Amino acid sequence: QVQLVESGGGLVQAGGSLRLSCAASGRTFSRYTMGWFRQAPGNQRQFVAAVKWSGDTTYYADSVKGRFTVSKDTAKNTVYLQMNSLKLEDTAVYYCAADEDGGMWPWPFRYEYWGQGTQVTVSS
Repeated sequence: QVQLVESGGGLVQAGGSLRLSCAASGRTFSRYTMGWFRQAPGNQRQFVAAVKWSGDTTYYADSVKGRFTVSKDTAKNTVYLQMNSLKLEDTAVYYCAADEDGGMWPWPFRYEYWGQGTQVTVSS
């Protein structure tokens, strides 16, 4: 079993920054890919970014490239999503996810473990 807990969401003005955290527990994550997804009301859950637990490989959705940065602190079993230059359309519930296979999938169904999400609201 793997447990993921997101934190760091909140209200931020457009153009501002926010850092999300995902604390992971339950097993070793050395082979895992950790992903960030988001879902706004009325929309499907969409891929945001991913990072491999081991190594520095990252991948970003086009909509967040240059603005968001995914990183990790393996000693703390935590992954982060640094969000800069936030836009109104970034408003969503953000989810942390883990893929046992270590792939860099943009599809939610490929990720076996999920956190409960943290709300990010960007205001004008």
